[in-house]
Amino acid sequence: MASDAPLIHPTAVIDPSARLGDGVRVGAYAVIGADVEIGDGTRIGPHVAIEGPTRIGRDNVFHGQAAIGGAPQDKKYRGERVELAIGDGNAIREFVTINRGTGDGGGITRIGDRNWILAYSHIAHDCIVGDDCVFSNNATLAGHVVIGNQVILSGFAGVHQFCRIGDHAFIGMGAFVNGDVPPFVMVAQEKYARARGINAEGLKRRGFDAARIAAIKRAYRALYMGDAKLDEAKAELGEIATGSDDVREMLDFIERGERPLLR
Repeated sequence: MASDAPLIHPTAVIDPSARLGDGVRVGAYAVIGADVEIGDGTRIGPHVAIEGPTRIGRDNVFHGQAAIGGAPQDKKYRGERVELAIGDGNAIREFVTINRGTGDGGGITRIGDRNWILAYSHIAHDCIVGDDCVFSNNATLAGHVVIGNQVILSGFAGVHQFCRIGDHAFIGMGAFVNGDVPPFVMVAQEKYARARGINAEGLKRRGFDAARIAAIKRAYRALYMGDAKLDEAKAELGEIATGSDDVREMLDFIERGERPLLR
Protein backbone atom coordinates (compact mmCIF):
# COMPACT_ATOMS: atom_id res chain seq x y z
CA MET A 1 0.00 0.00 0.00
CA ALA A 2 1.37 3.42 -0.92
CA SER A 3 2.18 5.72 2.03
CA ASP A 4 -0.38 8.29 0.86
CA ALA A 5 -3.22 5.78 0.42
CA PRO A 6 -6.30 6.09 2.66
CA LEU A 7 -5.92 4.36 6.05
CA ILE A 8 -9.23 2.73 6.90
CA HIS A 9 -10.08 0.84 10.08
CA PRO A 10 -11.46 -2.61 9.28
CA THR A 11 -14.73 -1.90 11.11
CA ALA A 12 -15.47 1.26 9.08
CA VAL A 13 -18.30 1.02 6.53
CA ILE A 14 -17.69 2.94 3.30
CA ASP A 15 -20.03 3.03 0.33
CA PRO A 16 -18.29 1.97 -2.91
CA SER A 17 -19.26 5.27 -4.55
CA ALA A 18 -17.50 7.39 -1.88
CA ARG A 19 -14.26 9.02 -3.03
CA LEU A 20 -11.42 9.38 -0.52
CA GLY A 21 -8.31 11.45 -1.25
CA ASP A 22 -4.71 10.67 -0.47
CA GLY A 23 -3.86 10.14 3.18
CA VAL A 24 -7.46 10.12 4.42
CA ARG A 25 -7.83 8.26 7.73
CA VAL A 26 -11.12 6.64 8.75
CA GLY A 27 -11.57 5.46 12.33
CA ALA A 28 -13.37 2.52 13.87
CA TYR A 29 -17.07 2.10 13.11
CA ALA A 30 -17.24 5.25 11.01
CA VAL A 31 -19.89 5.18 8.28
CA ILE A 32 -19.38 7.01 4.99
CA GLY A 33 -22.35 6.93 2.66
CA ALA A 34 -22.93 7.20 -1.06
CA ASP A 35 -21.94 10.34 -2.97
CA VAL A 36 -19.42 11.53 -0.39
CA GLU A 37 -16.12 13.06 -1.43
CA ILE A 38 -13.34 13.59 1.14
CA GLY A 39 -10.20 15.56 0.33
CA ASP A 40 -6.58 14.71 0.97
CA GLY A 41 -5.33 14.42 4.52
CA THR A 42 -8.73 14.60 6.22
CA ARG A 43 -9.20 12.46 9.34
CA ILE A 44 -12.53 10.84 10.15
CA GLY A 45 -12.76 9.76 13.79
CA PRO A 46 -14.49 6.73 15.28
CA HIS A 47 -18.27 6.46 14.95
CA VAL A 48 -18.50 9.49 12.65
CA ALA A 49 -21.39 9.28 10.17
CA ILE A 50 -21.22 11.15 6.84
CA GLU A 51 -24.15 11.08 4.41
CA GLY A 52 -24.12 12.39 0.88
CA PRO A 53 -24.25 14.30 -1.28
CA THR A 54 -21.41 15.84 0.74
CA ARG A 55 -18.14 17.38 -0.42
CA ILE A 56 -15.36 17.75 2.15
CA GLY A 57 -12.05 19.48 1.46
CA ARG A 58 -8.59 18.65 2.64
CA ASP A 59 -6.96 18.49 6.10
CA ASN A 60 -10.17 18.52 8.10
CA VAL A 61 -10.56 16.62 11.38
CA PHE A 62 -13.89 15.06 12.39
CA HIS A 63 -14.01 13.80 15.96
CA GLY A 64 -16.05 10.91 17.30
CA GLN A 65 -19.81 10.73 16.87
CA ALA A 66 -20.14 13.76 14.57
CA ALA A 67 -23.13 13.41 12.24
CA ILE A 68 -22.39 15.15 8.94
CA GLY A 69 -24.56 15.63 5.88
CA GLY A 70 -27.81 14.34 7.32
CA ALA A 71 -31.11 15.18 5.66
CA PRO A 72 -32.46 18.63 6.54
CA GLN A 73 -34.80 18.86 9.52
CA ASP A 74 -37.47 20.55 7.44
CA LYS A 75 -40.96 19.14 6.87
CA LYS A 76 -40.98 20.59 3.35
CA TYR A 77 -38.06 18.37 2.35
CA ARG A 78 -39.22 15.67 -0.05
CA GLY A 79 -35.97 13.88 -0.80
CA GLU A 80 -34.73 16.17 -3.57
CA ARG A 81 -30.99 16.25 -4.22
CA VAL A 82 -29.42 18.73 -1.80
CA GLU A 83 -25.81 19.06 -0.70
CA LEU A 84 -23.33 19.92 2.02
CA ALA A 85 -19.98 21.48 1.14
CA ILE A 86 -17.18 21.81 3.71
CA GLY A 87 -13.89 23.55 2.94
CA ASP A 88 -10.36 22.92 4.19
CA GLY A 89 -8.70 22.77 7.59
CA ASN A 90 -11.82 22.64 9.77
CA ALA A 91 -12.00 20.98 13.18
CA ILE A 92 -15.38 19.35 13.83
CA ARG A 93 -15.66 18.11 17.40
CA GLU A 94 -17.72 15.42 19.11
CA PHE A 95 -21.45 15.09 18.40
CA VAL A 96 -21.59 18.05 16.02
CA THR A 97 -24.50 17.86 13.55
CA ILE A 98 -24.42 19.58 10.15
CA ASN A 99 -27.37 19.09 7.77
CA ARG A 100 -27.60 19.38 4.01
CA GLY A 101 -29.60 22.15 2.33
CA THR A 102 -33.20 22.17 1.10
CA GLY A 103 -34.62 22.48 -2.36
CA ASP A 104 -36.43 25.69 -1.46
CA GLY A 105 -33.45 27.20 0.35
CA GLY A 106 -30.73 27.10 -2.26
CA GLY A 107 -29.99 23.39 -2.11
CA ILE A 108 -26.74 23.59 -0.18
CA THR A 109 -25.27 24.12 3.28
CA ARG A 110 -21.77 25.54 3.03
CA ILE A 111 -18.93 25.67 5.59
CA GLY A 112 -15.75 27.58 4.76
CA ASP A 113 -12.16 27.02 5.86
CA ARG A 114 -10.33 26.76 9.21
CA ASN A 115 -13.40 26.84 11.43
CA TRP A 116 -13.56 25.32 14.90
CA ILE A 117 -16.98 23.74 15.45
CA LEU A 118 -16.95 22.50 19.04
CA ALA A 119 -18.89 19.69 20.68
CA TYR A 120 -22.67 19.43 20.30
CA SER A 121 -22.94 22.41 17.97
CA HIS A 122 -25.63 22.28 15.28
CA ILE A 123 -25.61 23.86 11.83
CA ALA A 124 -28.99 23.52 10.15
CA HIS A 125 -30.00 23.34 6.50
CA ASP A 126 -29.02 26.06 4.05
CA CYS A 127 -26.64 27.83 6.44
CA ILE A 128 -23.56 29.56 5.07
CA VAL A 129 -20.55 29.81 7.39
CA GLY A 130 -17.45 31.75 6.38
CA ASP A 131 -13.81 31.21 7.35
CA ASP A 132 -11.93 31.20 10.68
CA CYS A 133 -15.02 31.10 12.89
CA VAL A 134 -15.31 29.54 16.34
CA PHE A 135 -18.51 27.86 17.51
CA SER A 136 -18.18 27.04 21.21
CA ASN A 137 -19.98 24.05 22.69
CA ASN A 138 -23.71 23.79 21.93
CA ALA A 139 -23.80 26.81 19.62
CA THR A 140 -26.82 26.38 17.36
CA LEU A 141 -27.81 27.81 13.98
CA ALA A 142 -31.38 27.48 12.70
CA GLY A 143 -31.93 27.19 8.96
CA HIS A 144 -30.77 29.74 6.38
CA VAL A 145 -28.38 31.58 8.74
CA VAL A 146 -25.40 33.38 7.19
CA ILE A 147 -22.23 33.71 9.30
CA GLY A 148 -19.37 35.92 8.12
CA ASN A 149 -15.64 35.45 8.62
CA GLN A 150 -13.88 35.33 12.00
CA VAL A 151 -17.14 35.24 13.96
CA ILE A 152 -17.21 33.79 17.48
CA LEU A 153 -20.33 32.13 18.87
CA SER A 154 -19.93 31.45 22.57
CA GLY A 155 -21.35 28.40 24.32
CA PHE A 156 -25.11 27.82 24.09
CA ALA A 157 -25.62 30.76 21.73
CA GLY A 158 -28.54 30.35 19.36
CA VAL A 159 -29.29 32.11 16.08
CA HIS A 160 -32.83 32.34 14.64
CA GLN A 161 -33.51 31.28 11.07
CA PHE A 162 -32.64 33.67 8.23
CA CYS A 163 -30.47 35.90 10.45
CA ARG A 164 -27.08 37.19 9.32
CA ILE A 165 -24.00 37.77 11.48
CA GLY A 166 -21.30 39.99 10.02
CA ASP A 167 -17.52 39.57 9.97
CA HIS A 168 -15.66 39.79 13.29
CA ALA A 169 -18.86 39.81 15.37
CA PHE A 170 -18.87 38.20 18.83
CA ILE A 171 -21.97 36.49 20.24
CA GLY A 172 -21.80 36.05 24.00
CA MET A 173 -22.60 32.95 26.04
CA GLY A 174 -26.23 31.93 25.98
CA ALA A 175 -27.31 34.82 23.76
CA PHE A 176 -30.34 34.19 21.55
CA VAL A 177 -30.05 36.17 18.33
CA ASN A 178 -33.27 36.97 16.48
CA GLY A 179 -32.04 39.72 14.16
CA ASP A 180 -29.07 40.63 11.98
CA VAL A 181 -25.80 41.47 13.77
CA PRO A 182 -23.57 43.94 11.88
CA PRO A 183 -19.84 43.36 11.44
CA PHE A 184 -17.59 44.10 14.44
CA VAL A 185 -20.48 44.12 16.95
CA MET A 186 -20.50 42.22 20.26
CA VAL A 187 -23.82 40.80 21.48
CA ALA A 188 -24.53 39.69 25.06
CA GLN A 189 -27.61 38.27 26.71
CA GLU A 190 -29.23 41.10 28.64
CA LYS A 191 -29.96 39.18 31.82
CA TYR A 192 -27.58 36.67 33.36
CA ALA A 193 -28.34 34.16 36.10
CA ARG A 194 -28.99 35.56 39.56
CA ALA A 195 -29.34 34.08 43.01
CA ARG A 196 -32.90 33.20 44.07
CA GLY A 197 -32.50 31.72 47.53
CA ILE A 198 -30.68 28.83 49.16
CA ASN A 199 -31.12 25.18 48.20
CA ALA A 200 -33.15 24.53 51.35
CA GLU A 201 -34.90 21.36 50.21
CA GLY A 202 -31.64 19.83 49.04
CA LEU A 203 -29.98 20.66 52.36
CA LYS A 204 -32.82 19.01 54.30
CA ARG A 205 -32.48 15.88 52.21
CA ARG A 206 -28.78 15.77 53.03
CA GLY A 207 -29.40 15.94 56.75
CA PHE A 208 -28.76 19.62 57.50
CA ASP A 209 -30.64 20.50 60.71
CA ALA A 210 -32.71 23.64 61.24
CA ALA A 211 -29.90 25.55 62.98
CA ARG A 212 -27.44 24.96 60.13
CA ILE A 213 -30.00 26.01 57.54
CA ALA A 214 -30.91 29.12 59.54
CA ALA A 215 -27.27 30.23 59.59
CA ILE A 216 -26.96 29.73 55.84
CA LYS A 217 -30.14 31.75 55.32
CA ARG A 218 -28.69 34.60 57.39
CA ALA A 219 -25.57 34.55 55.25
CA TYR A 220 -27.67 34.56 52.07
CA ARG A 221 -29.65 37.58 53.26
CA ALA A 222 -26.43 39.43 54.03
CA LEU A 223 -25.07 38.71 50.55
CA TYR A 224 -28.16 39.12 48.41
CA MET A 225 -31.13 40.78 50.10
CA GLY A 226 -29.76 44.09 51.34
CA ASP A 227 -27.94 47.05 49.87
CA ALA A 228 -24.64 46.19 51.53
CA LYS A 229 -21.48 46.38 49.47
CA LEU A 230 -19.57 43.12 49.12
CA ASP A 231 -16.96 44.04 51.75
CA GLU A 232 -19.74 44.89 54.20
CA ALA A 233 -21.54 41.63 53.43
CA LYS A 234 -18.33 39.64 53.90
CA ALA A 235 -17.81 41.28 57.29
CA GLU A 236 -21.30 40.15 58.34
CA LEU A 237 -20.58 36.65 57.06
CA GLY A 238 -17.44 36.66 59.18
CA GLU A 239 -19.53 37.33 62.27
CA ILE A 240 -22.01 34.56 61.39
CA ALA A 241 -19.13 32.20 60.60
CA THR A 242 -17.94 32.27 64.23
CA GLY A 243 -20.83 29.92 64.98
CA SER A 244 -21.24 28.17 61.61
CA ASP A 245 -18.75 26.06 59.69
CA ASP A 246 -21.08 26.20 56.69
CA VAL A 247 -20.95 29.99 56.54
CA ARG A 248 -17.17 29.83 57.03
CA GLU A 249 -17.09 27.61 53.93
CA MET A 250 -19.15 30.20 52.02
CA LEU A 251 -16.82 32.99 53.08
CA ASP A 252 -13.68 31.03 52.20
CA PHE A 253 -15.18 30.25 48.80
CA ILE A 254 -15.81 33.94 48.16
CA GLU A 255 -12.31 34.92 49.24
CA ARG A 256 -10.71 32.44 46.83
CA GLY A 257 -12.66 33.72 43.82
CA GLU A 258 -10.93 34.98 40.69
CA ARG A 259 -14.19 36.00 38.99
CA PRO A 260 -16.74 38.51 40.31
CA LEU A 261 -19.25 37.04 42.72
CA LEU A 262 -22.67 36.48 41.15
CA ARG A 263 -24.91 38.99 42.98
